[in-house]
Parts: sequence; C-alpha cells; structure tokens
Amino acid sequence: MRPSFYAIVILLLLIAGTGPVRAAQPAPTLRPQNMRLPGGSATFPGTDAGARATNAYCLMCHSADMVMNQPSLTAQTWLAEVNKMKNVFKAPIPPEQVPVIADYLARIKGPK
Repeated sequence: MRPSFYAIVILLLLIAGTGPVRAAQPAPTLRPQNMRLPGGSATFPGTDAGARATNAYCLMCHSADMVMNQPSLTAQTWLAEVNKMKNVFKAPIPPEQVPVIADYLARIKGPK
C-alpha cells in the first residue's frame, strides 16, 4: 500500500472522531449588580504607640477583625509575621515600627 493511502485513512479517522460541529453558544448577558459590603471601620484597641502603629500600617491591607481572629502567637512569632509582611509582601512599615507592632500584637493576641 502506498503512503498516500495511509494518510487518507488517518485523515478520515480524525474527521470521523471529531463528531458533529456545533454552532457557537451566545455569550451570557451580564447585568450590573449592587452589593452592600460590611463596614470596615474597626480599629485595633488602645491609644499607645503599638496600637497607633498597628492601625497605621496593618489596616491598609488587613481588617482588625481578621488579625484578631488569628491564633494567639508568641512575641517571637509575631515579630516573624510582621517582618514577613514588611520584607516578603513589601508592606511599607518603617523598620523602627516592626518591633513596636510585634510587641503590641503579642500583648493583645499572645498566649495568656
């Protein structure tokens, strides 16, 4: 048998295996939706330097509720978390504020 015969057989098998061609489905119609999101005005408790720094630098990405629902962590672990936010996720936390924030978080969300 000739090579062209094999090519024709393969082509016919490929065409037969594709099944019927369907018309394209129309795109769904999207309508604008209004959603009411919960307010995000909660801040970290206190007025000391730790609370002020945490409110200034952490609330730009996190809600206070989200942080307050984290597990209780040691001071060393909070320091590692704040350093991760600064160095890995590029949070604009001044270096001198890192230990202030970590100490504050350890006080309010550390082991009892």
